[in-house]
Amino acid sequence: MVQNSGNLPADLRGAGRLTIEAITGITDIVESMHHTISSLAGLLCAKDQDRTTCITGMVYRNIRSITELVGDGLDALLGRLSSVIREKESSPGREAVLAALNGVLGDHLVARNNPLAISMQFRSQGKPLSRQALLETIRQSDGRLAIMVHGSCMNDLQFNRKGHDHGAALARDLGLIPLYVHYNTGLHISENGRQFSDLLETLLKTIAEEKPEARNGRARQPIKLFIIAHSMGGLVARSAYHYGKISGYSWPNHLQKIVFLSTPHHGAPLEKGGNWIDMLLNISPYSAPFSRLGKIRSSGITDMRYGNVIDEDWKGHDRFEFSKDQRTPVPLPEGVQCYTAAATTARQSNPLGDGLIGDGLVTLRSALGRHKKDEFNLLFPEAHQWVGREMNHMELLNHPDVYENIKKWVSE
Repeated sequence: MVQNSGNLPADLRGAGRLTIEAITGITDIVESMHHTISSLAGLLCAKDQDRTTCITGMVYRNIRSITELVGDGLDALLGRLSSVIREKESSPGREAVLAALNGVLGDHLVARNNPLAISMQFRSQGKPLSRQALLETIRQSDGRLAIMVHGSCMNDLQFNRKGHDHGAALARDLGLIPLYVHYNTGLHISENGRQFSDLLETLLKTIAEEKPEARNGRARQPIKLFIIAHSMGGLVARSAYHYGKISGYSWPNHLQKIVFLSTPHHGAPLEKGGNWIDMLLNISPYSAPFSRLGKIRSSGITDMRYGNVIDEDWKGHDRFEFSKDQRTPVPLPEGVQCYTAAATTARQSNPLGDGLIGDGLVTLRSALGRHKKDEFNLLFPEAHQWVGREMNHMELLNHPDVYENIKKWVSE
């Protein structure tokens, strides 16, 4: 994993390795189609018979072998060049591409130890915060910290949208100091939840271990945490609280409020649609090989089919298998004030706009935590809910009405 996201040689090695793996994977798919179409048995052949034989089989084997050799050579060459290729500063565009790549393939990047995999950390202006920088940032606060958690396929820099940043605005208007979390959204939500919980506990230990002389005689203010989470970030926050309590961590005792911005508490329609496509493609042996393309999507994305937040929701299950909601109910954090902002592109309430389209990614019911089964209902108080109309998923990051509600909720 990379801590410094501005390393060009690492980028090139990672992209090169990913390209090689993609070529090899597509070769497998094409060969599987070749085998199925050329087989007289067609519909009767076993699913695991997806390798061709004789001359065509030799051709595909050679493609794989050559591809893997090229990959090894590319890694070695770029390794030698790394000392002479100058590092470049990270840019918002590059960060956005890297975040999207991790969102779609992040679990694969980690499994292959690809240097493009993102590590969870606090950042400021796109750069990791060292222990000293973190303490200096906290010294500027009165102990109230706004922990900003981004959504799927995104990064911390994208909280700044069209000149507005909820974290910076809270610092300006209420004196809260924002800390931005950067993480690999392709991992399982529960994996990120554990990491986030560990990160927050380490933060509190770092603050507690600071020597009195470093504070220039100032008394340490009690730490109060406010989490502002967009989209998937809200699921990660709920997961973190769950594992923080199980681990006996102290940070949950400092958590005052969580503001969810269009979090898919009960899943997102697009991933549910993707699961339907998996099932339909597997019906016929002629289309089944192409179902592998759909199965490239990461664990983080498939977790959003129903809104998984703990390990039990996915362990022991084939995440691409067509199945019903198998989650264990996880309520909102006890003793923490929770608020939710949802959105819909519809001007007026209607079944299509509110129930199916929502903000383009998350439906109103899912964002508001409502479910037909009582055990899954998150029971946000009515005064803690807000719905924005004629608004899409990304506009929750910069719409002035959304910010006014965040500011009101945090200051209550």
